[in-house]
Parts: sequence; C-alpha cells; structure tokens
Amino acid sequence: MSEVSVLGYIKEQPERLRYVFDHKDVFIQPFLEAIKNKKKILFFGSGTSYNVSLLATYYFKHLCHMDAQAYYPNVFQYYEQPDWSNTLQKEDILFVGISQSGTSVSTCEVMEFARNHGYSTLALTGNLDSKICEFVDTKVHLLVGDELLPPETKGYTVSVLTVYLWAAALAELNNDKEVDDFISQFQTVIDESEDWYERNKVTIVNSSCLYAMGYGIDYATAIEAQLKIGEMLRLPIVGYEMVEYSHGPTMALNPKHTLFMIGSDEVEWNQMLTYRKAFQHYTDRVHVITCKECEHDERDLVFSVKTNKYLAPLMYTIPFQFVAAKGAKDIGIDTAINPFEIALAHYDE
Repeated sequence: MSEVSVLGYIKEQPERLRYVFDHKDVFIQPFLEAIKNKKKILFFGSGTSYNVSLLATYYFKHLCHMDAQAYYPNVFQYYEQPDWSNTLQKEDILFVGISQSGTSVSTCEVMEFARNHGYSTLALTGNLDSKICEFVDTKVHLLVGDELLPPETKGYTVSVLTVYLWAAALAELNNDKEVDDFISQFQTVIDESEDWYERNKVTIVNSSCLYAMGYGIDYATAIEAQLKIGEMLRLPIVGYEMVEYSHGPTMALNPKHTLFMIGSDEVEWNQMLTYRKAFQHYTDRVHVITCKECEHDERDLVFSVKTNKYLAPLMYTIPFQFVAAKGAKDIGIDTAINPFEIALAHYDE
C-alpha cells in the first residue's frame, strides 16, 4: 500500500498497472458490448481526463480505423454536434465520459445531454456510485483504487492503459505479451525518471518558465505535463505541439527557460533532434525524454525500457510527475493542499 501522498501514488504505479492488466476483463467486456455496431466514438473529459481522451482518439483512429474525437464537455455542448455531416444515425455514435471521481460537473452535464437526446452513453469512472453514473447506459470501473489527493498521477496512467486496452481489444491486436512485458519493467521507468529529476532539479525548479513539447501521439503527454506541473510545482509552463512552438514562441527564449522535448517514435523524430540543436543556442536547459536511442547527456532521459509508440506515453509522463511532485516538495509546496478553495469544477463528493 502506498503512502497517502502524491509521491506515494507515483511510486505505486508499477503495482497498480499490474493489477489493471491482470483484471482487464472487468473493463474490456462491457466496453466491447457498448461499442458493438458503432461507427463513431466521442470522448469527453476535463483536466487529466481530457488528456486521456486525446490519447484515446489516437488509439481508436490509428489502431481501429474508427472515427474518434475528443472534446472539452462544455465546448461540445455549446458549439459542436455529434455528426456535422448528418450521415450517421444516433445509434451509430457512442458518447464516453471519463471522470475518475465521477463528479466533474461539465462531463456529467454532457453525458446527461447525450442521453436525453437518444445517444448511447458510457462512463469510465473510479466510483460506480458517483454522479456521472446517473446519466449513462453503461458504467465501466476505472481500476485506479484510492487516490485521495487532487493531482491525479496513477489515475492518468491507469486511464491511459484502460483506453489502450479497449482499442487493442477492438482491433484484435492479441499483444498481451508485449503489454505484460512492458508493465513488468515499469519499476525501472519509475527509478530512471526519479534519477533523471534528481540530477537536473536545480535548474528545473529555478526556471522562469517551462515548456513541454510533444508531437504525434505525445502532444497529449505534453499537455498532461503542463497540467501536472501547473498543479503542483506552480511555475509558468506551457504545453505545445512541437512544430507550433517554433512559430513565434521561440522569440521569448532565454537562458532561464527549461524545455522538455518528448521524443516520440513518429515521423518528426529527426525534426525533433534538429530543433533540439537549435534551441540549445539559446538555453542549455533542453531535455529530451524518449526510449529511442540518440546522442544524449545528463540532461536527457533515454529510458532503458523499450516499447512501441502506443504504450510509450505511459512512461513518458512519469518524469513530469516527478518534476511536479518532487519539485514542489523541494521548494516547500504541500501538494496535499488545494489553495483554490472555491468549488467550480466538481459536485460535492
């Protein structure tokens, strides 16, 4: 059992991911039943759950060749439609709301909207008695266990593994051994991430601004990094799509800026290496995080654990969790306390 702290939950992840994988039928079977005969899937969530939704759309489009979209719930409800082409029937579309607590106001509202308009609805939540379950046809248990503090760390990785296994099952990948082997090495991911933070912490926590850059599948990882570091370390940070960062924001670069570049196994890999070299002319605080072999130094984290680009986001988020949680601890922030006391985003739990 982990200690009740963000760091405790971070370090629990190898054990928790093993539990999720070993009990995958609990959440795969009801999902496969709900998705049967559907042509489109819409994912909704806020905060961490939105970032998971982005990854989910990548999985379903690239692995299952299925139309998939992710939305912030309120943006969808006010400005979007399930099918702008008007070629699909309501029974062709599945609405999926992701909420670890099940109390996210905007996600509950969009699921209620969907159900009231005759669409199939599914909730992925850690609490099957929560508010969101009042508005769905199918309740799927997120096997995260307890996470009693506001920043969601193991909640993110458990959610990512869950939606990946959904897509893998629908696509009939039959890659259980690959996933099993990867999870078996997750303690190494934790250890290497913590070691990387310790050798770079002085410059990271003394930065005037931080940028997390991702491309392809790991744009979602970049904005999850933005969220976690903003929640806990509370320094200015922006998550960017890597190429978009070069269109203007580079003009603000200075030696006290820290850049994290997520080296995904996508077509932009060589472009990322070129960008790194260019950025190093303006700041030496440039860190590449990857499992692909490349020229690197102590600033970089090249994981010894190797996996495919679909599973890699699970480990690429871990170093950012340490930056957020250990960084906060190192500068005297108590991550167990939410300094923003006005309730806006969640129903009372």
